[in-house]
Amino acid sequence: MKKVLSIMVLVVLLTSLFSAELVIYTSDSFAGGIARVVIPKFEKTYNCKVKLISIGSMGDALARVVAEKKSPKADLIVGLSAEQLQMAISEGVLEKYRPVNSKNIVYKSLVNDYGTVYDYGALAMIYNVEKIKNPPKTFKDLLSPEYKGKIVLIDPRTSSTGLTFLMWTIAAMGEDGAIQYWSKLKNNVLTFTSGWSAAFKMIETGEADMIVSYATDGAYSMYEYGSIKYMPIIFEEGAYLLEEYAAIVKGAKNKALARAFIEYMLTNEFQKEVPLNQWMMPVTNAELPEVFQKYVPKFKKVLKVDPNINSRLDEILKKWEKAVIG
Repeated sequence: MKKVLSIMVLVVLLTSLFSAELVIYTSDSFAGGIARVVIPKFEKTYNCKVKLISIGSMGDALARVVAEKKSPKADLIVGLSAEQLQMAISEGVLEKYRPVNSKNIVYKSLVNDYGTVYDYGALAMIYNVEKIKNPPKTFKDLLSPEYKGKIVLIDPRTSSTGLTFLMWTIAAMGEDGAIQYWSKLKNNVLTFTSGWSAAFKMIETGEADMIVSYATDGAYSMYEYGSIKYMPIIFEEGAYLLEEYAAIVKGAKNKALARAFIEYMLTNEFQKEVPLNQWMMPVTNAELPEVFQKYVPKFKKVLKVDPNINSRLDEILKKWEKAVIG
């Protein structure tokens, strides 16, 4: 009888654990990408409902989590860059959690106690091969008058991709050199979008000739269109990597299901979907599709910034704003 009661209690606990709703704040790129494939599978496996709230850019998603700090509405935030993860930690809005499946992550230096890395990629400028016949090879080349009004960049105040591009320039030139560089680069910029999705749409529709994006975009073009419409450039100064993290919101109402989702993100079922849905690299040893092996450029040098810079992001963004926006 006791055994039967114990089983009944366990069933009730599991039902209450995984029949609730998991609320995820994220960006358009995650919601419109891999989420469409993996969330239905997760819901079926755990007999739950996932409420995915796309807030546009990750900067906006993080701002909302911070604004709701005293009464959190989200359980998870998905899509934070390394810099945004540090901002979230500083704001005190994340719960510590190191998943058991972190053992599957190839690069152990990316494992930490707050955010779980689930993909990564090299940043790149991509250009329309029909419109740009002499693509830039270096950051300095990007200042050439021939590119005036042809470049679309992403606001580092609102976007993880935009912030990572700013970090790339700092890694290549130093902080002061980068701010001076941006004060010149702005003259060639057609517009700044608030997030990556809007910028990518502009190169897809022909409104932009060149945007900041990812090194996998040549592979995407070949996969989607059977030809190369746009090509990535990793500048000669060196590559800069962007990682994307998922983290549990402090005060989350459904921590158990949030932990389960993070564990799921590091399984092969999730990771094998990363390349052709998120157009990033998996963080585990999941097999890469042939189009990645053929059309994602290799790079010899990786640039990095001092990790301590994350504590000064507000100051750096104000310098950027003064130099670029005025």
